Amino acid sequence: MTEAVPLVDRVWKVAILGILFVLLFRTELAVLVKSWGTANESHGMLIPAFSLYFIYQERDRLRKARGKSSYFGLLIMLLSLLGYLWSIYAKIGYSRPVMMITMIGGIVLFMGGWPIVRRVWLPVVFLIFAIKLPDRLHEQITIPMRITASAVAADLLNLFPGVECSSANVLIHGTHYGERFDLNVAEACSGMRLLRIFVALGVAMAYLEYRPMIHRLVLLLSTVPIAVFCNMLRVLLTGLVHIYIGPEYARGTLHTVMGMVMLIVAFGLYGGLAWIMSNVYVDEKKSKDVLVVKG
Repeated sequence: MTEAVPLVDRVWKVAILGILFVLLFRTELAVLVKSWGTANESHGMLIPAFSLYFIYQERDRLRKARGKSSYFGLLIMLLSLLGYLWSIYAKIGYSRPVMMITMIGGIVLFMGGWPIVRRVWLPVVFLIFAIKLPDRLHEQITIPMRITASAVAADLLNLFPGVECSSANVLIHGTHYGERFDLNVAEACSGMRLLRIFVALGVAMAYLEYRPMIHRLVLLLSTVPIAVFCNMLRVLLTGLVHIYIGPEYARGTLHTVMGMVMLIVAFGLYGGLAWIMSNVYVDEKKSKDVLVVKG
């Protein structure tokens, strides 16, 4: 059973539910905000801002949408609450913030109905990028990335004069004109942070730009190989700095700066791909319209 909900009623009801949401998840929200203060999770504070901007982009359509209250949303809210309580009892950390997101989705569906959900589902789902990955999953992803980066960097370093090296797991052992050196592809060099940031921003760009669906999918899928490639390049440059300039320069500020530079390179590659697709693609409908006008 559904019923139309006037806009004014929806506003104050959403306000009440918002206050209850903050009170219910206040501990989890504090933990989440605290995690954004760390280097690997600092991008998290930008994710809610992007979600709000997505909703702002849909403001005209949202005003026109005739939302109806859906009790299926109430069911999702109840299941989210039960899931949150269970995660506390079972001491499952990652599912707690996930339950916050599903609770938000349930509130939107309960208050606005499916017409509103169709407009704001992505901004809600996008919040998942603000959540820290479970430590086990993070390790399962980063270790293969570190091993791959060390192997590729070792092969490329061998192309430079006087350098002979090989990789062993996440370590690079080598010599430069007989002088021995060792490089460790640490967790900070795994590329996980770059990957998460770039995938999140790739989703944002694919959503904000008006493009054919196939273009959006290609751009979204390209974020992973671009991020991995840029991280391999970062490891290679770090190795070159270590060998030719000095090991003390391969750490600290310069290492951080190289990480930022790689983010710029990643955006350059992503923007180049977007430009190529925009110029190669021809809108057949517009082309026909031009031909008709010229005729």
